[in-house]
Amino acid sequence: MKNPTIIITGAAGGIGKAIAGRFARHSCNLVLNDLDEQSLQSVGQALADKPSVSVSICAGDLADPDFPGQLVSHAMDKFGTIDTVVNNAAWRTLQSLRSIDHKTWQRTLDVCLTAPAFLIKYAANAMEEQGTGGVVINVSSMMSDRAAGNSPAYIAVKAGLEGLTREAAVTYGRSGIRVLCVRPGFIETGLSMDYEKDAEVGGMARKLEGYITDATPLGRAGTPEEVADAVAWLCSAEASFITGACLTIDGGFSVNMNSYPLKKLQFPDEY
Repeated sequence: MKNPTIIITGAAGGIGKAIAGRFARHSCNLVLNDLDEQSLQSVGQALADKPSVSVSICAGDLADPDFPGQLVSHAMDKFGTIDTVVNNAAWRTLQSLRSIDHKTWQRTLDVCLTAPAFLIKYAANAMEEQGTGGVVINVSSMMSDRAAGNSPAYIAVKAGLEGLTREAAVTYGRSGIRVLCVRPGFIETGLSMDYEKDAEVGGMARKLEGYITDATPLGRAGTPEEVADAVAWLCSAEASFITGACLTIDGGFSVNMNSYPLKKLQFPDEY
């Protein structure tokens, strides 16, 4: 589409910021949301300097049940159309099911699953009234089906987000609205590195990164830009017959059974 309007949640950093930057390579209207208004303003100012890009900031808390509707209304008031929605925002704590409380569980559910559901609902309604179709991208996680024992609500909502993707694809498909999901693996973002540091050099986050990269066929973490490139392609005409699907972007981690140091022990001349 010419000058499409794209809503991106969680756009102040990490994957969301990279997705906004990727779309800003083309003529588009960007509606950027995040809870961190100061960082969001910085991202918006940087992208607004690009040619043929219009940026509108809509900071707010997705845990507020009224906010998804307000975000859609903001986009419509500013640009008059909605063509793409990227449900990227996430919130979680690091604790086991033994220690999580109801308030924490509920906020994770509200931000990561309830808000995307109603953002899809309100945006799809606008797309149907426009009669132009559209695309929704939900950002899940490889943790949706690989439990780690350290973030039960986050794992539950990411699995739910993938189910929501399939349901919404069926609901809105005849209106020309495609609903898809990406499932990033270990990506170099602030969220992936916020694990509590221990007393040893490198801390818990670096230990986790080492474990995952040791078991990743491509041997490294991914970058936000690599996820953004996949999202942009799924939104393009080249992917026009794809809906209800989930694309895993994890360097092969989820298909591998054991680490490469272990493989090398077994086959020292081959790995």
